[in-house]
Parts: sequence; C-alpha cells; structure tokens
Amino acid sequence: MKVGTEGVYAPFTFTDGSGKLTGYDVEVVEEIGKRANLDIEFVPTPWDSMFLGLESKKFDFIANEIAKNPEREKKYTFSDDYLVSAAQIIVKKGRTDIKTLEDLKGKRVMTGVGSNYNKTLTDFDKNKEINYAYFDGNVSIALEEIAQGKADATLNDRLTVGYFTKQRGNLVEIVGEPVTKTPVYFTFRKDSEELKNKVNKALAEMKADGTLAKISEKWFGGDYTK
Repeated sequence: MKVGTEGVYAPFTFTDGSGKLTGYDVEVVEEIGKRANLDIEFVPTPWDSMFLGLESKKFDFIANEIAKNPEREKKYTFSDDYLVSAAQIIVKKGRTDIKTLEDLKGKRVMTGVGSNYNKTLTDFDKNKEINYAYFDGNVSIALEEIAQGKADATLNDRLTVGYFTKQRGNLVEIVGEPVTKTPVYFTFRKDSEELKNKVNKALAEMKADGTLAKISEKWFGGDYTK
C-alpha cells in the first residue's frame, strides 16, 4: 500500500536525524497499517505534485495534513478526520504590530503555493494589498525567514510552531485568534472506497481506545484529534 507524503513538513511528515521518515501523520498511518493488515510504503513527494501523484496512481492515498475544499471534493474522496488544525498568524517573537489579517496589509507574508492557508489569505485580500512570498510547502522555510526578519508573517498551522520552537529555540510565536479551525483527512481517489473504509475502521478503533490521542500528545503536547 503506497502512501504519498511530503517528508519535509515537520512535525507531520519529515525525516529525523538518521534519515528515517517520521511525524504525526506517519505514525498514524503506520498504526492504521498494523490494524488494517496493510503493508505501508511511503512515497516522498513534493507538495506541488502530490495530487497529480494520486491521480496517476503513483500511490494509493495521501497522508499530508490535507483539508477539504470544494475543488478537492469534486475530484477526491476523504477518510474520517484524524486531526483538527487551526490556522493562525505566526510572527517573529516579540513583534506587536501584527495580530489580525488586516495587519498583514503592506507586509511580506510567506505562503504555500496552492495551500488552504493561501486561499484564506487571497479570499480576504481582495485588493491585493498583501505582499506574498511563496514557498514550496516546507513551512520551516517560512518560519526561518520570519525568525531572521526576512519576512513579516505567515498564516499556517499553529501545530507546526511547537516543533520548530523545539528545534530552533523561541524565535517565532503565534498571535491573535485562530482564523479558521479545520479538520484534516487522508485523501483517496474516488475509486478507492474499499481502501478508505478499511482506513476509517482502523481510525475509529484508534479514536475509541485512545491511541490517536496519545500520538497527538506525543507530537503536539495535547489532544488535537477532536
């Protein structure tokens, strides 16, 4: 069973110091594999070709903290949710002039090409007053740019900040209220109902017996599965 994943999106899917693929999504899929009797093989794939890889059957489903949107729902089918993310503004530690989307106008804002976070920004920014700097999906690049003062902010998942802080020190921080709260899902081709049902059965067991919550606590310091 081949699973597409970036492998550069800590703490969800990334390689550790020894080169082993790890992260929240990776551990959840490995546990699903054990319970559903699926032999899992991860296929590291850049974000900008992730959905193409699924369509061309390079792999069977995607595990990469993916949210639904109308365009994706037309083309794909999704598992039950396995995590609830929250989009928040992230700035350099100690910065006080940015708290809301309105405050991003005139600022240099890092954003991932084709991401839901980018769509949230552009939907808000009707008059194109935000200066966008694009990155390939590896949010640590955006956080590093912000930490060094090369960019002002990003809108991204608050869960990524804890891991970055662990690795690099207290260089960035979350500000303001969550802009959106979004469940995330594994993504399948529409001809994969049988596989999706197997994954959902294992997920339901993991929610019921507390395994999913434990994996969340390990990576994020709390249960973000509801």
